[in-house]
Amino acid sequence: MVLRGHSANPWDLRQWAPLADRYEVDVVVTPSNMFGTDDLPLPQTTVRSVRDYLPRGRVGDLAAKLPGDRYLGLQDALEGADIVHSAEIGPWFSGQAAALRSELGFKLALTVWETIPFRETYRTFRGRRYRAEALRHADLFLPTTERARQCLRLEGVEDDRLVVHPPGIDRGRFRPDGDPQAASGDHLILSPGRLVWEKGHQDVLRALAALERGLVSGPGGAPAPPARLLVVGSGPERKRLARYADDLGVAPFVEFRDSVPYDEMPDLYARASCMVLASIPIPMWEEQFGMVLAEAMASGTAIVAAASGAIPEVVGEPADLVSPGDWMGIAEALASGPLARPPGQRVLYAEDRLERYSAAAAAERLDAVYRELLGRP
Repeated sequence: MVLRGHSANPWDLRQWAPLADRYEVDVVVTPSNMFGTDDLPLPQTTVRSVRDYLPRGRVGDLAAKLPGDRYLGLQDALEGADIVHSAEIGPWFSGQAAALRSELGFKLALTVWETIPFRETYRTFRGRRYRAEALRHADLFLPTTERARQCLRLEGVEDDRLVVHPPGIDRGRFRPDGDPQAASGDHLILSPGRLVWEKGHQDVLRALAALERGLVSGPGGAPAPPARLLVVGSGPERKRLARYADDLGVAPFVEFRDSVPYDEMPDLYARASCMVLASIPIPMWEEQFGMVLAEAMASGTAIVAAASGAIPEVVGEPADLVSPGDWMGIAEALASGPLARPPGQRVLYAEDRLERYSAAAAAERLDAVYRELLGRP
């Protein structure tokens, strides 16, 4: 059984699909799940939660914090499971599963993206309890990066319960084919991610304005060619980002798309000359992996990214890294790199890195972990 609270999503869970012929994989989803899972090729079991009985929106989100969110009927859903695979050490759904482990007798694996060791000091009173349950009862922790592994070591997890396990993407879906029509148009810059301050979309808009006003130039002092920006995502900063684009004078060159079906993302990478991930660390978060980085690399899309959290570990050459918040650095990297090449031109990343982030490789790592937990050869 795979638990993700209200965050079950196709990009994270795709790596379980190749295991369907070896294990009975079932994903627990709630009616309040934030992402579409209809195209996920895995069985799904709906389990209601406290949040499902409250109004939609921020009012309901805040109201759920009073009694504390939790699955209602999780024990019945997990009855008979050999392995429960949840995520992180602080959320309610992992703490709830950990509390049931001894009674139901399953093995508990936890994928961990988190890269900041909050310990007890920086967690809420419920988060402290969930953390304690997870640290006590989890059989194995699967940090997605080396940085996450070091975080868990500071949280007090022993090395023999740690196995670094990067997520995987479908390399049959994300390929460096490119879009022939891209070569006949302007450069397209892609900025994907939730529309919140820490994802840095505002810095991408600033970089575009710097390019449009000629504040930076390409190789040999040549002016940067025209470029369009596509911002993909939804979130509370949507209206302000659109207003900011207008304020900067780049609104005619910027398009916002609230959501893009997962199946359409490969086409966007194929059209794009570059993807920018301009994440900015905030007190309680830094970029933990960035699945879009793996997707862009597999698609042969040039990358400009902020050196935040685990990003430098995930990407490799020829990606360009800039300091978080350095919008002029983003503009300069775009002008001297992706925008200096023909629109839509593909770049090559190291094959060993691409294969490490493939769903097939991730599935084999999961199989090895599960066989170890079940005592199978």
